[in-house]
This record gives sequence, structure tokens and C-alpha cells, in this order.
Amino acid sequence: MKNHNFFAMLSRMKYINRWGLMRNTINENIAEHSLDTAIIAHGLAVISNTYFGGNVNAERVALLAMFHDTTEIITGDLPTPIKYFAPEIKVAYKNVEAAAGKQLLSALPKEMRYSYEDLLLPDEEEKNIWKFVKAADKISAYIKCVEEKRMGNTDFEAAEEATLKAVKDMDMKEVDYFLEKFMPAYSLTLDEQSKK
Repeated sequence: MKNHNFFAMLSRMKYINRWGLMRNTINENIAEHSLDTAIIAHGLAVISNTYFGGNVNAERVALLAMFHDTTEIITGDLPTPIKYFAPEIKVAYKNVEAAAGKQLLSALPKEMRYSYEDLLLPDEEEKNIWKFVKAADKISAYIKCVEEKRMGNTDFEAAEEATLKAVKDMDMKEVDYFLEKFMPAYSLTLDEQSKK
């Protein structure tokens, strides 16, 4: 019987660091980032359903967010300024991501591939769901910038401004709600968060 390395490959997410062009006070890997993104994306979907009349499958959103960066196990984390430097690079990188997704998919038994195909090779038809993942991804990056600045790392000042602008430019009520109601707590100490 053939052995399959799909789950062993996914476990390597903890070795792929983000923010490669920045001096980091605390390193962040794609496993940590994916969990943060999944939690935030799920929250955005719940906010949509609770306050804005949405009918979003929050669990599906969380699952897509959990897997959104898995191809970086193969490609590495290409920094945003490089990824979006020119349209040709963006298109080429999308192709590289698709090839990496297919490679990961091939690490599963054939009978299991169907269950993971739409996680590793995202379907653009799910735009109404993916927008929550993309928003959570940007919010997670913004949180990282806020945390780094709180620790005195001024390398993240410009990134914080640019990322907050990108988050607000998404023009989503759920994002605005998250920024207003939940984001301020990220600037508090644990003791300040614990006070009632």
C-alpha cells in the first residue's frame, strides 16, 4: 500500500515564516496566521448573519480560511509588495499557486481528493464566501502590524497604514463592525482586557 504525505506536508506550515522583508519582533508562521484568519473569517460570517441579515455558512468560511495559504508550503510566502508589483507577476504567481495546490492534492489517495479539491484549488464561484476569507486575511495582517508597533517596531508603521486602508477599502459592513467593536482590544494588555 502506498503511503501519502498530504498531512505531513500540511504540518510543515509551521516552518514557513511570513513578513520576510520586515524586521519582526515576533516571527509569525503560516500555521499561526491561518488559524487567526480562520477565527476572524468565522467571526465576520457570524457578524454578517447576526447583524446584517446574512445567510453565510460560517463553518465553510472558517474551513476555506484554514487552508487559504497551504500552497505556501511549496511556494514559500511571497511578500505582498513583490506579489503585486506588476500584473504579470500576479498572474504568474496565481499559476504557481494552482500548480502547488495540484501537487498537494496529488499527495492524497485518489478517493480522498474530491473532499480537498475545492480547498486547495479554490472555486471563484464562491465569491460571496471568499470575500470573508480575504477580509480576515487582511485584518490578520493589520493585527500583526498593530502588535509589532505596540512592541516599538517602527518597521511596521507604513505597513499598518497601508493594510488598514486596504481593509477599509473592502467596503464591508462586517469588517467595519469588527474594526469598531473588536479591534480596540488588540491594543490592550492582558490585564486591561481582563478588567470588567
